[in-house]
Amino acid sequence: MTQKNKKLKLALLALPLLAAGCATTPPSNTDDICEIFREKDDWYHDAAKSARKWNTPIATMMATLHQESRFVHDAKPERTKILWFIPGPRPSDAYGYSQALSITWRSYERATSNYGADRDDFADAIDFVGWYHNTSQRQCSIKPNDTYHLYLAYHEGQGGFNRRTYRKKKWLQGVAHKVSSRAQSYQQQLNSCEASLKKRKKFLGLF
Repeated sequence: MTQKNKKLKLALLALPLLAAGCATTPPSNTDDICEIFREKDDWYHDAAKSARKWNTPIATMMATLHQESRFVHDAKPERTKILWFIPGPRPSDAYGYSQALSITWRSYERATSNYGADRDDFADAIDFVGWYHNTSQRQCSIKPNDTYHLYLAYHEGQGGFNRRTYRKKKWLQGVAHKVSSRAQSYQQQLNSCEASLKKRKKFLGLF
């Protein structure tokens, strides 16, 4: 085998590994949903599929993921501090793009028969968010495009939302307003680029 052929073979073998690495890095510009979907080519198709299935706007789901993890696939809550500087345990087992708890994720798997879904997989994570918001719509009488209240229910759980536990949490209300504002911004951006995104086709998730 010539030196040129060896280099070509090594490059072809490395391509899937490089692609996998790129797939798990956060988008370069998380403030622009069009740029997010152009960079992460398969994400739009995953988001659109979840939106159709769960009657929840893409912008609302993406704003939720932005708030929860900034699109970091393996995000975890920060550790607590012991004596102000010694790393302690994490406050919960929330994990992944959606910061879903293990028990809530298992409920999602059972409800959707999506067994084996991974919290650090974007397609599974955004489907989870769509499912959760859809559940909140039904159990809490929240409209699909009411991002503010959907996020409150996402944070507090449907039971907590119906008990209005968020009323004593001004900081949470402030966060929910931020998520709602981001969803509005994302929707305006998406209105300008969604037609072109629909025309793009996935090719093995690489192009």
